Amino acid sequence: MEEFDWTSIPGALPILADGMLITLEITATAILIGILWGTVLALARLSGNRPLAWLAAAYVNLFRAVPLVMVILWFYLIVPTLLQRWFGVSQSSDIRMISALVAFALFESAYYAEIIRAGVQSVPKGQVDAAFALGMPYHLTMRLVVLPQAFRNMVPLLLTQAIILFQDTSLVYVIGLADFFGAAYKVGDRDGRLVELLLFAGAVYFILCFGASLLVWQLQKKYST
Repeated sequence: MEEFDWTSIPGALPILADGMLITLEITATAILIGILWGTVLALARLSGNRPLAWLAAAYVNLFRAVPLVMVILWFYLIVPTLLQRWFGVSQSSDIRMISALVAFALFESAYYAEIIRAGVQSVPKGQVDAAFALGMPYHLTMRLVVLPQAFRNMVPLLLTQAIILFQDTSLVYVIGLADFFGAAYKVGDRDGRLVELLLFAGAVYFILCFGASLLVWQLQKKYST
């Protein structure tokens, strides 16, 4: 440890802060869209419409069977073509952030779909039967009876998946996006202090993820009944 030089870290903090903002933006967007689209996929898989259920299952199984880094590269190569064709965006435009957001949101929705599907199935069938007996249609039963209870049961798992997502954002380095990890790597390589910057980045990841894990543990105890 005496051979390490940590003096470059204070000067790198503004760049690291900008990188952390990108990391948090990707994480928040993927969580929001992932839960919304994942809920739609979960309900589609549970529906009585077999073609719809099959399509939702195919989507989930496809994204869960492919490495995330490959999905990021796919959308990095595909999104520019789509933007140019549909919206006339110039090929010289930097669309790395957009492609990363799309890739993470669609990828994470497959995992959230399975969590939500399990949460919906955890609600006792008697709750659904009672709602139907009161004359409530299917969409109201799901919105007012099933989903509120399901999401209460799913909170720890949803937060655990969010922690994994936060860690996985470091994979955007493959498309040259300067997230927190990418910023730490670039500054360390520039200043010749790569080991120090990566150790510092690892410590930040550990503190944030360990703190979030403690929150998940507390919620698991609260909702264990």
